[in-house]
Order: sequence, then structure tokens, then C-alpha cells
Amino acid sequence: MPQATTAIPAVLPTIPVRALAPWALFFALITAVVLYFVGAEQGAFSVFEGTFIHELTHDARHVLGFPCH
Repeated sequence: MPQATTAIPAVLPTIPVRALAPWALFFALITAVVLYFVGAEQGAFSVFEGTFIHELTHDARHVLGFPCH
């Protein structure tokens, strides 16, 4: 007859907030830059001249619901 085995509970590692804070700030900054280029890089808020950035992110603008024309 097979013997019963007991399950050993898994120990989840804890990650201190101090270790996560720089990564959270980095990804928040990257997200803000991407949202700027997709959502506002045109017209009065334009950093670059011409329509290159607008045309590069044109489809993403529509998918995310930003009006552009």
C-alpha cells in the first residue's frame, strides 16, 4: 500500500518596496513618454517638426482612442 505524503507549503519571497520603487518609477516614466508620443505629439505640443512621429504612431492613436483628424 502506498504511503501518504505530506505537502510542504511553498514559501513566497517578499520583495521590499524600497527595491521595487526605482523600477516602478522607471516604468512610469517610460509609460508617460510613450503616451505623449502616441497621444500628444502633434500640433501645439509638438516637439519634433513635421508629421513623422504622427504618422509613425497613427494606428496606435486610433486603437487607444486618441482623435487625430
